Amino acid sequence: MSKKILIIAGDAVEALEIYYPYFRVLEEGFGAVIASPNKKVLRTVVHDFEGWETYTEKPGYQLESHISFVDVVPTQYDGLIIPGGRAPEYIRLDENIPRIVGHFLEAGKPVGVICHAALVLSALNDKKYFQGRTMTAYTACSLDVESLGATYTKETLHVDNNIVSGHAWPDLPGFMREFLKLVRK
Repeated sequence: MSKKILIIAGDAVEALEIYYPYFRVLEEGFGAVIASPNKKVLRTVVHDFEGWETYTEKPGYQLESHISFVDVVPTQYDGLIIPGGRAPEYIRLDENIPRIVGHFLEAGKPVGVICHAALVLSALNDKKYFQGRTMTAYTACSLDVESLGATYTKETLHVDNNIVSGHAWPDLPGFMREFLKLVRK
């Protein structure tokens, strides 16, 4: 039976951080399911580094989600990817997020978090998952990683047991390589 990966997102998800993992998972021959607060067409954004002190944001492509968060049965999936962008700011408020994300952490399944995705982890409101762990994220989220109880590293890619974390979309090749290694185990 083929492995199945859950990708959780919402409007304003960073385009590269959802499309690249989605297509890599499919290329690997695994199932890929995109979940969002409601099953709908998601509007992605493009974050770029153009000489500002922070990133810029432009509208990206549209992408259909396959399932709503309320309908996600986490036990049906072998791994979880959480893309960044601005979507993590509000999807973490969805009442289903602790149930979904908590399952993957409890079960020790691969969890990939990139860029602003660390914000979603705060919805668990339980430091037991992150105490003694090391993670990376977009620099502006370093305080959020530390508030989880984890140690923030400036490395652009970090693997700590079942959690693969990446700094931003330029790190996607390594991020997906390491995530898929864990899924194949």
